[in-house]
Amino acid sequence: MSGPAADGPPRGPGPSPFGATVAAARVAGELVVQPRMGFPTVAAMRRGLEAVRDVPARTVGTVTLDSYTRVGDHDSARRALVRGENLNGYPLVAQGAARTRELTAGLGGSRPFAVQIRHGSALPLDIFRVLLDSGLDATEGGPVSYCLPYGRTPLRQSVDAWARCCELLAARSPTAHLESFGGCLLGQLCPPGLLVAMSVLEGLFFEQHGLRDISLSYAQQTDFGQDVEAISALRRLAGETLRQASWHIVLYTYMGVFPRTEAGALALLRHSARLAAATGVERLIVKTPAEAHRIPTVEENVRALREAARTAADTTPAPDTPAGGDGVYEEARALVEAVLDLHPDTGRALTVAFARGHLDVPYCLHADNAQRSRSFVDGDGRLRWLSVGAMPIRPVAPPGRWRLRADDFLGMLSYTQSRFDRAGLTPA
Repeated sequence: MSGPAADGPPRGPGPSPFGATVAAARVAGELVVQPRMGFPTVAAMRRGLEAVRDVPARTVGTVTLDSYTRVGDHDSARRALVRGENLNGYPLVAQGAARTRELTAGLGGSRPFAVQIRHGSALPLDIFRVLLDSGLDATEGGPVSYCLPYGRTPLRQSVDAWARCCELLAARSPTAHLESFGGCLLGQLCPPGLLVAMSVLEGLFFEQHGLRDISLSYAQQTDFGQDVEAISALRRLAGETLRQASWHIVLYTYMGVFPRTEAGALALLRHSARLAAATGVERLIVKTPAEAHRIPTVEENVRALREAARTAADTTPAPDTPAGGDGVYEEARALVEAVLDLHPDTGRALTVAFARGHLDVPYCLHADNAQRSRSFVDGDGRLRWLSVGAMPIRPVAPPGRWRLRADDFLGMLSYTQSRFDRAGLTPA
């Protein structure tokens, strides 16, 4: 693998409105903050987007889709709209392109305001068609990251569907933006080497199918230093492999079991904002203190955006990755190279890799996942491999004869929640 060691320069027709917003913030030295927000009606969704737009920070809007739309059950979404049921997101296909154009018309006012569609679908062709007909061209997901954690769709079917969707997006909007969700597999308990590798592999998949403006994700995990190393590895590996697309990195505030106290939740949010600023991440997906209890309100999302932006602005970027790292870059590179050696088509390589266990997501029960890998949180709070199955990497055996028990697993799931709820402040 060869190529530039930093974000690639703009290529092709230039960035999408979404990518341009992030690029402008990067030039200004500011972090873009973004909520996870979705409401069923045009009026409610519009109010949410306007509130995000008006936050005194660099923001982009989110339209998160509902569960019916994610699985292609658009008839149920339409019936829910007619009955006035409170869906858990915006039913894009049921609302249709004309109404969605009304949703975003004039939203930016005197300045551009980019909006991203977020969905969670392994088979998103209907979603892609309607978002393009609506005049939107920024979305996210991926053939693996929106397949394995979310349902029973065969991986090969998801890969084929996502290839078609990428090509449609590229053909109809040459400046479209697509974000890989690969760095968020299952949200927790996945050692960072695999997260970095999957984000890069999905980025390569997007690039192979015509996209020229992409972002690569990474979800905050259990240890600040390990996360700093992982984000550095992601940036380095992307620079070495992505040869045609311009790209940036998006960090997700912790995706696992969230603190139940407000103090703990806010401390974790600030922790993620410091991580974003320290590593030069261009965009941060925030979470709110309501995450452990219910869907957050617009006001709670606005507060989280303000808090994250303020914390990031007060944080000095770290000059280098801390010494004595965990070999995240080497592990991620070994996984990427092993996959790419399987087939020249990235999608085909991904399906073969999972079939052979060369990629294996811990604790993921999807039928196309080998289910032989296991991870654990060590005494320092870092995610390690207990077993790696057929992946071309090495596990780090814990001291003594240690075997994962049910209470160990539950303890790992609640590790971050308990840590921040106990402290009520960001650990040093």
